[in-house]
Amino acid sequence: MAHGTDSRHSDVERIKRASRRLRGTLAESLVDQTSLGLAPDDTNLIKLHGSYQQDDRDLRAERQAQKLEPLTSFMLRTRLPAGACTLAQWLALDDIAGALANGTLRLTTRQAFQLHGVMKPSLKPVMQRLHAALLDTFAACGDVNRNVMAPAWTTGPVHEALTETARSLSAALLPQTRAYAEIWLDEQPLSADGLAAEDEPLYGDAYLPRKFKIAIACPPRNDVDVYAHDLGFIAVVERERVTGFVVTVGGGLGHTHNDDTTKPRIADVIGVIAPNDVIAVAQAVLTTQRDWGNRVSRKHARLKYTIEARGLAAFVDEVRRRSGVTFATATVPAFSSTSDVLGWSETGRAHTLGVHVVSGRVRDRQRSGLRRVVDALVARGSGASVRLTPNQNLLLVSLSDGDRAAVASIVSAYGLDAASSLTPVVRDALACVALPTCALAMAEAERALPQVTALVDAALARHGLAGHDVVVRVTGCPNGCARPVLAELALIGKGPDLYVLHVGGSKSGDRLTRRVHDGVRLSAAATDPTSAAAVIDGLFGRFARERDAGEGFGDWAARATTSLA
Repeated sequence: MAHGTDSRHSDVERIKRASRRLRGTLAESLVDQTSLGLAPDDTNLIKLHGSYQQDDRDLRAERQAQKLEPLTSFMLRTRLPAGACTLAQWLALDDIAGALANGTLRLTTRQAFQLHGVMKPSLKPVMQRLHAALLDTFAACGDVNRNVMAPAWTTGPVHEALTETARSLSAALLPQTRAYAEIWLDEQPLSADGLAAEDEPLYGDAYLPRKFKIAIACPPRNDVDVYAHDLGFIAVVERERVTGFVVTVGGGLGHTHNDDTTKPRIADVIGVIAPNDVIAVAQAVLTTQRDWGNRVSRKHARLKYTIEARGLAAFVDEVRRRSGVTFATATVPAFSSTSDVLGWSETGRAHTLGVHVVSGRVRDRQRSGLRRVVDALVARGSGASVRLTPNQNLLLVSLSDGDRAAVASIVSAYGLDAASSLTPVVRDALACVALPTCALAMAEAERALPQVTALVDAALARHGLAGHDVVVRVTGCPNGCARPVLAELALIGKGPDLYVLHVGGSKSGDRLTRRVHDGVRLSAAATDPTSAAAVIDGLFGRFARERDAGEGFGDWAARATTSLA
């Protein structure tokens, strides 16, 4: 399907249309030795292949002073439906991280792996080694459907069904272009005639106006934050069988500071469907967004703005028409938590080990410990596997009694089972990467998270609430990668050491925060009115005095918001 050219369209739209189905000049950029980076248009195209060109912002000024180009490297992100990974794939990723990246594996809030610090000459070798491990990065970024999320905590038949649903959705919504195979895997390029005939039945030649995200949830745990997504499927489970899905549309958390035309939005429930209707509905929602979405302003190009512009009823009618699916009336499901089950747990005859990973960054001693555990399991011929969680943690699942006994000493020696010693605040906190590599970051996030959680824990202890559970999230900008506006307390980067403070989300992930302070600083002295420590302490002082019995911080803050601002 072709989309007509409009002079008002953003430059990214021009790049996609002119790219020959995502090929552009990527092949030529990769062999260009005159620059550490890619040609300008290719820096946009490579996103749809699962990679971002970045530079080390800690070194940017120094290199500018030395008249050197930025120290460019690349982040690669896997497409990993439901966060499901084999032991062999973990070992392959660990090998790649050590040999061709910066020695860390980062677990994302969308259940994928990220490799950081990959230099341009290593891009193709990394892609090929991923391919050999039955992994890829295609469509993990860019204006297409991204990684499909599914619950990490479920077990048995429900777990298998939801994982398979995520895989089926991922495959059904994957772009059909052969560009990825040609550029990264050295497959024979299409002839001119073949290229002219190549079709993208779902995406057309301009793909989507912006990124598109899908999550599958299973009550009572909302670990995927289903209401934050363009499209959500909430499982209806009866007697260990998935009998249907409640469908949600129009979620999205990104916004722009000081621009009231942009805002986060909680998804709407539009009805319930049978399990075999999931793909038809997903394709209908995606193609409606393809045709109706805003291609002029990328700030307003997500599905949430399409629904606001056209109206929810009109959008749902179009989805019904395109899918041919009848939606039954849905009961809004109840969720109780967005957190993970960490440490050792047991379901039936199988054991699970939930490993807490600070900001999702597997590095140093933790990485070595996990390597030893996985090596030991592989040597045993274990049937265990790895599951990434939406909270940036990992689970080793389907461990037998013998598996647990074989790795118990390694797990203990490396503290991989130490989640019980963490405060609830530390255990449940999330942060995006932010500085030094993210080009959009305005402030620290991953590197600031330990300081923020320490401030919150100290304030709780000071007011007699030590050990209280508060969902804390920190991001370097308002684009929402760590889903901050669903947290009970969030810091959203606005400038160097400057954050907008939000409070009032819920533990079930179904309520947005409110802004209560436009600029707090982590480095400010306690006497400074912008001091994050002082502002956070004041909030928890009030919470301790005013909360109802059993009331959580987010619920209290939601009802107290008008007096907090």
